[in-house]
Amino acid sequence: MTIKEFAGAKVNLCLHVTGQRADRYHLLDSVVMFADLGDHLHISLRPGRDVSLQIIGPMAQGVPEGPQNLVVRAAQSMGLGCHLRLEKHLPAAAGIGGGSADAAATLRGLARASGQPLPPDQGLALGADVPVCLQPRAARMQGIGEVVTALPLPALHAVLVNPRVGVPTAAVFQGLAQKTNPALPDEIPAFAKAQALCAWLAQQRNDLEAPALQVQPVIGQVLAALRDQPGLWLARMSGSGATCVGVFSGADTAAGAAKALQAAQPHWWVAPCQLS
Repeated sequence: MTIKEFAGAKVNLCLHVTGQRADRYHLLDSVVMFADLGDHLHISLRPGRDVSLQIIGPMAQGVPEGPQNLVVRAAQSMGLGCHLRLEKHLPAAAGIGGGSADAAATLRGLARASGQPLPPDQGLALGADVPVCLQPRAARMQGIGEVVTALPLPALHAVLVNPRVGVPTAAVFQGLAQKTNPALPDEIPAFAKAQALCAWLAQQRNDLEAPALQVQPVIGQVLAALRDQPGLWLARMSGSGATCVGVFSGADTAAGAAKALQAAQPHWWVAPCQLS
């Protein structure tokens, strides 16, 4: 039997860095939504404890298939033998949680296939983004990623854009000048309409944007290109970059923006999507 799991892109619509612990882990406060585009994982259980991984798809090149891959490490943490086939559609090191979403999909799929419970830490040992990716829906993530609170947010029509450059997360955090910044409000307001949500998000921040721009200045070009598109409500870098998200007034305006951006920058990765 083969279990199939979808690993949607994780998009940080704001990301406040609120401190750093003694063990050097950063404290975050972020609103996250998930795209209806992402990677596809196929899981086949087999006797023993050996784990094998095959990676295919348009974004497979350069993605390791060995134990350094979070998917392999997630499967090993469950103690189950399996073969994993991962169809990569999301760019790597892109600030949209591709590896974490894949690891979370592995944990979900193996738990479903075997009847075993999920790890007690909800995958936090694999990475800070794994717990929020286990239940891929709008949420607030806090602490070092272990505090996840579901949020009833309206769906958004968006375009994800990556200029096909990787951004090492460690380098971005290292370049962060101020480690202790204001958190989000204690209570996230309820939003009946997408435009009201975007207006509120526009007042928030991604504290990693400035250091990411130092690493990859092209991020500024991506944000400027998004802001030039009609019908834009919000443009922001996701995570530690380099992927940026533009939220638009509707599906048609998002599709039109994606078409225009791809025509202007054919080497960029451009993907219209819905966030929920």
